[in-house]
Amino acid sequence: MLLTELRHSLSRRLLRIVLLSALAVGLVLSCAQILFNVYSTRQLIEADAQRILRMTRDPSTQAIYSLDREMGAQVMEGLFQHEAIRRASIGHPGDEPLAQKIRPPISMPSRWLTDPILGRDQSFSVPLVGRPPYDEYYGDLHITMDTAPYGKAFVDNSLLIFALGLLRALTLGLVLYLIYEWLLTRPLAKLVEHLSRINPDRPSEHKLPIIEGHEKNELGLWIETANGLLASIEHNMQLRLAAEDDLQRMTRYDLLTGLPNRLQLQQQLDRILEEAERLQRRVAVLCLGLDDFKGVNEQLSYQNGDRLLVALADRLRAYSGRVGALARLGGDQFVLVLSGFAEPYEAAELAQTLLDGLETPIQLDEHQIRLQATIGITLYPEDGDSTEKLLQKAEQTMTLAKARARNRYQFYVASIDSEMRERRKLQKDLSQALTLGQFHLAYQLQMDYRRQRITGVEALLRWTHPTDGMIPPDLFIPLAEQNGSIVAIGNWVLDQACQQLRKWHEEGLDGLRMAVNLSTVQLHHAELPRTISNLLDRYQLPPESLELEVTETGLMEDIDAASRNLQRLRHSGALIAIDDFGTGYSSLSYLKRLPVDKIKIDKSFVRDMSVGDGDAAIVRAIIQLGQNLGMQVIAEGVETTEQETYLIAQGCDEGQGYLYSRPLPAPALGELLQQDLRHKAAVNSELF
Repeated sequence: MLLTELRHSLSRRLLRIVLLSALAVGLVLSCAQILFNVYSTRQLIEADAQRILRMTRDPSTQAIYSLDREMGAQVMEGLFQHEAIRRASIGHPGDEPLAQKIRPPISMPSRWLTDPILGRDQSFSVPLVGRPPYDEYYGDLHITMDTAPYGKAFVDNSLLIFALGLLRALTLGLVLYLIYEWLLTRPLAKLVEHLSRINPDRPSEHKLPIIEGHEKNELGLWIETANGLLASIEHNMQLRLAAEDDLQRMTRYDLLTGLPNRLQLQQQLDRILEEAERLQRRVAVLCLGLDDFKGVNEQLSYQNGDRLLVALADRLRAYSGRVGALARLGGDQFVLVLSGFAEPYEAAELAQTLLDGLETPIQLDEHQIRLQATIGITLYPEDGDSTEKLLQKAEQTMTLAKARARNRYQFYVASIDSEMRERRKLQKDLSQALTLGQFHLAYQLQMDYRRQRITGVEALLRWTHPTDGMIPPDLFIPLAEQNGSIVAIGNWVLDQACQQLRKWHEEGLDGLRMAVNLSTVQLHHAELPRTISNLLDRYQLPPESLELEVTETGLMEDIDAASRNLQRLRHSGALIAIDDFGTGYSSLSYLKRLPVDKIKIDKSFVRDMSVGDGDAAIVRAIIQLGQNLGMQVIAEGVETTEQETYLIAQGCDEGQGYLYSRPLPAPALGELLQQDLRHKAAVNSELF
């Protein structure tokens, strides 16, 4: 009797609706898949065309540049290996094509259907431009793609999709019918009977109302029974929601600092950019990366490094009232988003404020840690109109700024993409330069003003790239320091310089001194003192014949560590000189703490001595400072006799520059040294 009544119940009504809905949904999904297939086919045609253009752009450029019709014909033959190419040409607009080839459309029975959808054919082109610096426009490479091969695959796929869609709909309808018949209608009466015997933990505070018209059917019975279970269900739901909230927070926030992570930042920045577009406002993305945080981890342990990151995050939270978003990207990188400002200088002011704020040390147990950072800045809408572009360019700008000079901020410039690519290529080539023997040394004379004789030479590293020629040291040295190869390169320089000095001593120039530059990375390398001692022993050189030059800015990064390292170098017997003195803003108290034999006046001060009194006064003060501290003073960049006269008058000990010699290979410089030796011998013979 109950089953007879259920034939007119809610289950039967739902069954009819679901059967019709399944059929309708199957048809709609099939049509949607066919539309997506249209889109995918168009994308495939364009992707194939762009791939073909990329593959043939360089030979096409070479052909039109050299007006080589035979090469152009070869390009045409290569293009027509693809069955979809119907027409191709190389030429300058308005001129007769350098090369051209055409073939008739492919005959296929499905074209009456695919041509209106995909088009009979599609044309693509790419400009032919020379490589920098010869980036001249020569013409275009045009190709026309026949859509027939793609259309055939499209028709086959569409028929299959439509047939499968109908089959799925019919199958779904049949399955639903069986489900409702065997798993819902018949068991429902029994299920109601079982549910009525369930004893819930406690009654629900809010009972479900009985739907009018269903008081006697299974739905009414289910509602009455479910009211007794609502309390337990609600409790379990609250527990589940709490767990989901915790999981959601873990996926959106950084576990260490509690700041939003990259995913959360992207969503926040999306909203900020939408509002900025609506209100026509600027947005600045500041990517902050700590300088040499790896060294902090290695010195203090990774656990203390994490504590520093937490302390830094707390400091950055102090700016949350000024910024629209603050997040940690990972590692030692943080992002701040500034919105609603008028001029870019406001973003620069915030960046400088951040850098100044890091000057205050962070207390970590017994250590006081002073952090430094580099900040890359991108602006909306000038540098990008999307979250992805702004974040990517901000990170690139920060990375490039670190390579040039740290503890500063830098705005994104349009050429950064190509510069980053060139930088990566140069870094890869640099890793093989030493093995391939691309480095060599040049030498420049150093003149002793009191004795009016040559007493030293400086070894200068040069890199001859096989395709790019001479690479400036100020370009490849920072790259070598960053990837760690500077240690091996520096050891090679020291070995070559000592070996050459030994040869000159054997040729009678036994009083000659060799100056070699050390990078900051080398200075902090634990094996450097032993390397110096071994080289002096191997080549039997007097200790005072080797002079190690360290830049002032490198010493100022960590004066305590620099003092310890220089003391170890002093034990090896080599002389110590501060290079580029005057550019690092060092104080007298720091200079007194360092075991230094010589200071070297930066060439920028020597060059501009005649321009104004300022640089001349600086040179005079440095010379006087060196004399007071009992240090030798050498001026680099001496190019005129007027500069030499002024330096000698002020008491400068030595000079180096183009006035005496340009950097020369060892054989050429050896001839100058021998001439100086013969001149001294002639003078001595005249005196006696």
